[in-house]
Amino acid sequence: MLHAEGPLLTVDVGDRSTETTDIDEINETFIGGRGVATRLAHDRLPFDADPLGAANRLYFATGPMQSSTMSFTGRMNCTGISPLTGGLLSSNAGGFMSRNFAATGYSAVELVGASDELVVVHVTDTGVEFEPVPDLAGATVPETVEYIETEHGMESEHVACIGPGGENRVRFASIMTSESRAFGRGGLGAVLGAKGVKAITFDGDSSPEIEIPPIQTDVHRDAATADHIMKRQGTTSVTELANEVSALPTRYFSELQFEGVEGINGDRVEEKKFKKATCSSCAFACKLPTKDEERGVETEGPEFETVMSFGSNAGVDDIVDVMQSNELCDRYGLDSITCGNVVSAYLASEGEFGNTELIFEMVEKIAHREGVGDLLAEGIDRFHQELGVENWTVKGLDFAAHDGRTLNGQGLSYATATRGADHMFTTMYAWEYPLVDGEEAYDPTGLEGKPEMVIEQENARALEDCGIICRFSRSFMTPERLEGLFSTDYETLLAVGSKVVDLERHFNNHRGVDREDDALPYSLPNFEAALDEYYERRGWTDEGTVPSGHVDTAVSAD
Repeated sequence: MLHAEGPLLTVDVGDRSTETTDIDEINETFIGGRGVATRLAHDRLPFDADPLGAANRLYFATGPMQSSTMSFTGRMNCTGISPLTGGLLSSNAGGFMSRNFAATGYSAVELVGASDELVVVHVTDTGVEFEPVPDLAGATVPETVEYIETEHGMESEHVACIGPGGENRVRFASIMTSESRAFGRGGLGAVLGAKGVKAITFDGDSSPEIEIPPIQTDVHRDAATADHIMKRQGTTSVTELANEVSALPTRYFSELQFEGVEGINGDRVEEKKFKKATCSSCAFACKLPTKDEERGVETEGPEFETVMSFGSNAGVDDIVDVMQSNELCDRYGLDSITCGNVVSAYLASEGEFGNTELIFEMVEKIAHREGVGDLLAEGIDRFHQELGVENWTVKGLDFAAHDGRTLNGQGLSYATATRGADHMFTTMYAWEYPLVDGEEAYDPTGLEGKPEMVIEQENARALEDCGIICRFSRSFMTPERLEGLFSTDYETLLAVGSKVVDLERHFNNHRGVDREDDALPYSLPNFEAALDEYYERRGWTDEGTVPSGHVDTAVSAD
């Protein structure tokens, strides 16, 4: 089975030391990316570690596909204990950093400890440098990237950094790479900030020699020649459809359709798009550099989830306003989904839906923890009672779009996902909209037959994150092609994904997560029965805990 190559580099930012460990067996078993990082985190992280304490660890990792020139492979994984959910969480970012990471020769990099001064950590194939950067305190993401380019000659694709959001421990702060791409959900930027690390850079000339099967050429050619609406509108191409079928959260989840959708749909985004953009080696080119000359707003995006969180959910019907919110989140290093939902919750409490000036002000206050922004920076699960709004979260993570009240299988997926209400954990929504790549979709109503499908899709998505392969490869990456790329059968690959989910859940069980946490703020038909079936098929207990026999090595938490 094809897998990542290279040792683990441990970087202790507290005592400025490094250590290299052979992890060939883990690479061979878990392929790379999220799988390798999860296995390492499960075995090396104390179950009771404070997410914002020195005992938490961050794992950056790539997979074997980052040694290819194939489309859909310009991505990286980051794993740690989330300060938003309190559980083990992996986040995935696109852009151009993955190849530079692979060029260091390491398959994974582990950050441990905490620095007593703000530093940039430079990782290369010849060593690690710790650079004190007191003058970067409070710097935005663009300012940090500019400093590293000016002082070290490394452009943004070598850099993973935080903005003020991460430094101020905002619980949904992002780690930003390629300046506008984000390890977004779950607040791992706050973990980097708590470690006193403003940025980490990767550079080298020691990429592993991994022979990728020739089928990569077929995938790349098909990505280049496909006539797909996402090449023009990215994920915003689904906005009108979600609204039409009543799956577009509106005014802090109080409604499912938005009357102002025409002002924020994919057509409006396409009108503002001024050039093509992509991730490393990808010919699909679905990214969205947008600009509004009149307002002087330029950003990358917004993608559909941000159109929801800062658009329909906030009662905003002007795409330029959503673009501006998106740019503020990128600048300050904040997850735009959670930030938009948090601001929407505040608007609901104040009766101020559609107040764009207040929205922009709140994003600034959150990033700097000023005034009410200090409360909002804690996330909806922690402040909802104080503001008197409903708690639209699962396991502390607020909901993405593709509403589960309409797309019931997606609703079940939100409940079972180890990282909370995240749409990318299964992408079940893609099979419940009216059409799936021209084929008939599943009936979105009800949960019959859905637990089995949720499990299969959870395993498949985990496999992609081990590879690492982009979610948007769905139309091109058939089981047969995956078998050809990874040189093994599809069932073996899904079994790897299943083991990753087991490890995540087992870790989170030790942090108190069980059936009570697999709950939704709304009712679905036969939900408890579906949950029972899900647990049974997973081989978990009725309370949603993973038997120790599912975890194949003893845990050593040092």
